[in-house]
Amino acid sequence: MRPMLATPTLTIPSGDAWIHEVKWDGMRVLVDVSDGSIRLTSRTERDVTVAFPELAGLSSEYADMLLDGEIVCLDGGKPSFGLLAERFHVTNPRRALLLAERSPVTLMTFDLLRLYGVELLGRAWTDRRATLERLELESARWQTPPTFEDGHVLHSATREQGLEGIVSKRISSIYRPGVRSPDWLKSPHRGSTSVVIGGWRPESTGTVRDRLGAVLVGVPGPDGLRFLGRVGAGLAGKAGDALRRSLTPLELDESPFATEVPPEDAIGARWVQPLIVADVESLGLSHQGRLRQPAFKRLREDLTPDDVDDLVPGGA
Repeated sequence: MRPMLATPTLTIPSGDAWIHEVKWDGMRVLVDVSDGSIRLTSRTERDVTVAFPELAGLSSEYADMLLDGEIVCLDGGKPSFGLLAERFHVTNPRRALLLAERSPVTLMTFDLLRLYGVELLGRAWTDRRATLERLELESARWQTPPTFEDGHVLHSATREQGLEGIVSKRISSIYRPGVRSPDWLKSPHRGSTSVVIGGWRPESTGTVRDRLGAVLVGVPGPDGLRFLGRVGAGLAGKAGDALRRSLTPLELDESPFATEVPPEDAIGARWVQPLIVADVESLGLSHQGRLRQPAFKRLREDLTPDDVDDLVPGGA
């Protein structure tokens, strides 16, 4: 099963029909507890149980339950995606234990999809949430954060605290696995967008031959990969070198973009298979449908191109 997803929005809903939660900067997981064992799966349905041994104790809380939540690694009280990223693909139990001791994670639970064999997907959010709160899942390694009635106040507070943003949920909504639903709306602060890399260009200056200077990115659409622009900021030094090593085995002879790449962007481009997902920050979209002042933020090894939506907030 894949988790239900939120739709980006520029308008925070208000009124009694909506509730609001903190948007955590972490790794989305479904936590399946059954017969004394636990299984953690990512958004892409990959089993990541071994990577997070400090969550194994959840299996002794209740005999059967299916939770939806976000794994975060807190640094000074705030989630650090950088600390969490090194744990995504850990498959060695010994290394996982060492990392858990050095940088333990916390599971932020926000939905309950099954309890004692009873499926809750078709019940309203209010019913699922009330049942989740009755479980009292509170410890050093997992907790159920509170919800808030005033989304605008929460949005301002999370901005001041340097958090990711908020998620607003229609309280009557049922849980729809794998669906990006308008019943859940996300309002991030940083204008961050997940994109797919379809090519790269070497630096135009510098002494190192063929050093990566920028990537060409897009988002999947009905007709294929839609070009969004060239991203060079944030790729200097080691970040660009590491990304170049990842892109080299994926080289293509032709552009993977379904839409035209302007000549000024295509000159000298090295095309690659559109398999790598990255987050970029921008000021939204220009009238030409290009990212405004984009900057590379990080790779998203927890996502595949199928997880990237064609909705870019902040368009002109």
